[in-house]
Amino acid sequence: MALRQTQSLKLQQKLSPQQIQLMKLIQLPVMALEQRIKEELELNPALEEEGDVQDAEEDFSDNEAPTDELERETGDDESTISKDDVSYEDFVDEDEFADYKYQVNNNGKDNDFKEIPIRESTDFHDQLEEQLGMLDLDGKHYTIGLYLIGCIDDDGYIRRDSGSIVDDLAFTQNISSTPEEVEEMIKMLQKFDPPGIAARTLQECLLLQLEREEDQTKEVQIAINVVKHCMEEFSKKHYDKISKKLNIAEEDLKDIIGEITKLNPKPGGAGQSIQSIQEVIPDFVISTNNGELELSLTSRNMPDLKVSQEYLEMLTRYNKQKEKTAKEASGFIKNKIENAQWFIEALFQRQQTLLLAMNAIMQYQKEYFVTGDETKLKPMILKDIAEKVGLDISTVSRVANSKYVTTSFGTFSLKYFFSESLSTDSGEEVSSREVKKILEDCIGAENKKKPLTDDALCKILKEKGYNIARRTVAKYREQLDIPVARMRKEI
Repeated sequence: MALRQTQSLKLQQKLSPQQIQLMKLIQLPVMALEQRIKEELELNPALEEEGDVQDAEEDFSDNEAPTDELERETGDDESTISKDDVSYEDFVDEDEFADYKYQVNNNGKDNDFKEIPIRESTDFHDQLEEQLGMLDLDGKHYTIGLYLIGCIDDDGYIRRDSGSIVDDLAFTQNISSTPEEVEEMIKMLQKFDPPGIAARTLQECLLLQLEREEDQTKEVQIAINVVKHCMEEFSKKHYDKISKKLNIAEEDLKDIIGEITKLNPKPGGAGQSIQSIQEVIPDFVISTNNGELELSLTSRNMPDLKVSQEYLEMLTRYNKQKEKTAKEASGFIKNKIENAQWFIEALFQRQQTLLLAMNAIMQYQKEYFVTGDETKLKPMILKDIAEKVGLDISTVSRVANSKYVTTSFGTFSLKYFFSESLSTDSGEEVSSREVKKILEDCIGAENKKKPLTDDALCKILKEKGYNIARRTVAKYREQLDIPVARMRKEI
């Protein structure tokens, strides 16, 4: 087979590393961006905070550090640099180091730097270990109890069989035990607080709590029977079957069901002395001033960044030296300065892109942001905003990802404002958010003894002019985390 040489033209689009990094910065929410800035400050000594008094020349005292670092990177063993002059223009443009290019102000004059205080606390595993330490146990049984506490999941359950735990104790703790010993220790743990802890099933968890009720009333005793013998019917809310099976009048069953529903199905969460607090920091703030919407970007505790003046002076000094090592040192420093310059410019571009996209969203949904009426939300998809501001759909998606906006009506994820469109009988396009609001209102006002089925909800929507299929109603109901009609039934 003969080899041939040919020429061909090919048109390709490739993203530069800087563009890829910019896309990553755009996607970051405020908290992650703070961490990214801290990392960049640590990695690049040419980047510093405004007002940072650290002298960069300490890192390069007597021309030793840059030479050493360059020698590690380039393998050059030269240790001296001559003082001969070289042209400064060989390395930089005359306007490359204008001051305005190397500073970015991340803080607005009205920024609020309040922090949420979080007190230290122990989780329920620590509390169980404390209770275990109060028992008079030998070393073997204490170790078994400690291991069992480690087997309890975040909901408060032990979901492993005794045989597997026995095997694990033998392999990991070198303890020979039996399933009976493990069961005995589990029973002991089930007497700890919070009630219901260390249960294997929901049924056992509820029974443990009912049996520990201080006031063992008639209702509690019957509730124990319901959980023991009618758990399946109770979970499916087949109250008529429970009434027949246990010969209980329906009006009496209401109080009994009330005793069960007030129990905690996840005692692990209840055992924590403090629930974990997830702080949501909004990226945008929308306020109203004399009837006009105003948009601002939140920049919580982010420093004002600049290129180190010491590094700029250092570059000027090395550029006046002629030796090869001096050029390498100059190139190294210039690279650090360029990276710092790019990072500052990337933060500025991120800020402008976020404001551009969010302003388009604010104008698109202006009626909602003015009134706070959820039914005023217009159908809006990523493409609508992308076309409005001239950005790629993927860029708008990155702007909306994990970002939050604070309004006078609350704090919302940006994704909340995006929704598909539906057509009414009159041909008017409405947001699926509006339909969901109507569904919520209908279900909230329904008779809980006879909750509305998806078919009934579908008919109500059609009467209001929304021609929607039953499966779509079911999809919206699930998105709203609302159970089916049977599970909403109350006595």
